[in-house]
Amino acid sequence: MAYWLVKSEPASWSWAMMVEAGAAGTAWTGVRNHVAKKHLAAMLVGDHAFFYHSNEGKEIVGIVEVIAPYAADPTDESGRFGKVDVRALHAVPRPVTLADIRDEPGCAEMVLVNNSRMSVQPVRSQEWAIVCRLGKLII
Repeated sequence: MAYWLVKSEPASWSWAMMVEAGAAGTAWTGVRNHVAKKHLAAMLVGDHAFFYHSNEGKEIVGIVEVIAPYAADPTDESGRFGKVDVRALHAVPRPVTLADIRDEPGCAEMVLVNNSRMSVQPVRSQEWAIVCRLGKLII
């Protein structure tokens, strides 16, 4: 299993909305960065991703699971970008802020720390474990 982080502005798509989507989940559309597109294309069904509230909060608030593989993004008129489908798995009991992550030496190389604008990014397994510990998440 690979680990990822997906970002959303809560005013556009919040964790509460993700949870409300239920088991059917939702298409993760709207990615228009070519590096983030490559990350989406690398996601496999069953992979997990942190759900990060960007701009407001700047914190990891949940975990989603990829439930459908990379496919064309129906919101992209150019036909160059794709999407995956995700569903909510777990809320993070204690949201993990960007400041919390920056304070962790084991997360110094995390993409979120070094390129916080990237909307879809890989997370190394040791970073995943640290963030889960910080969030008091037992999986």
